[in-house]
Amino acid sequence: MGWDYTDDVKDHFLHPRNVGEIENPDGRGEVGSIVCGDALSLTIKVDKEHDIIEDAKFKTFGCGSAIASSSALTEMVKGKTIDEALSITNEQIADYLGGLPQQKMHCSVMGREALEAAIADYRGENWKKEEEEEGTMVCYCFSVTDKKIERAIRENNLKTVEDVTNYTKAGGGCTSCLGKIEEIIERVRAEMDKEQGKAPAETAPAKKAEVKAAQAAPAAPKKKLTNLERMNIIQKVINEEIRPALVHDGGDIILNDIDGTKVSVSLIGACAECQAVRLTGTGIEKRLSKAVGEDITLEIVPA
Repeated sequence: MGWDYTDDVKDHFLHPRNVGEIENPDGRGEVGSIVCGDALSLTIKVDKEHDIIEDAKFKTFGCGSAIASSSALTEMVKGKTIDEALSITNEQIADYLGGLPQQKMHCSVMGREALEAAIADYRGENWKKEEEEEGTMVCYCFSVTDKKIERAIRENNLKTVEDVTNYTKAGGGCTSCLGKIEEIIERVRAEMDKEQGKAPAETAPAKKAEVKAAQAAPAAPKKKLTNLERMNIIQKVINEEIRPALVHDGGDIILNDIDGTKVSVSLIGACAECQAVRLTGTGIEKRLSKAVGEDITLEIVPA
């Protein structure tokens, strides 16, 4: 599956600016998780007399959009005062690149968060995003809290579950949290309408039937499975849970063979080139094992 990238995104991906790490930085921000496939470390050097960011460098594990967003961010902040840098939004990072595919907007969000963390470190503050400190975990696959979802909805005027997934990755894994995300959207949108003096508007969340279907993951069986039952469950989990999550990030999975509890797959697209492919495989193996109630051994072979 391909994405419609702008020339600026391609340029910053193929020729990223300011890659690396500043020695003895004045501020460091680290966000994301390599387990989730996206992680960013941002370091900054500050002219303390004038409170101006003199230099910024980044190191990231992620897709092309993550690299491009991080590269663009470092260019945007250099020469700005700390307060000016803090005013940069994730939408402005995307605009700097001529736009990002909606499915990749979470990369610009990660860049903004890394900048906030680096500036907090420079100021000697113990940076802890409100959504992490006070929030309740909603998406365990990508460690996204209700507070982070609420912030994304408000700052980017999000209206659908798909929007929330695009900006935060919440719901892009096992999909069991889609119903909760829908409830948060409805509540926050109602609050926003009330704050603006509007009558509550009907939101456009995912269809109820689709949410219920997505949440209906195969339960671990109590009796020993036949080979056919095991195969059916494995195919269902791969097709309905794992594949949509991988496709969302520009990749895909091919089921090659099932031999008892041994499963052979191939990862293609962005997933085949991802630096976290081993962690992705471990996550797939654990999900399949949970679904069938047996230890699954996963083999990833070249497509």
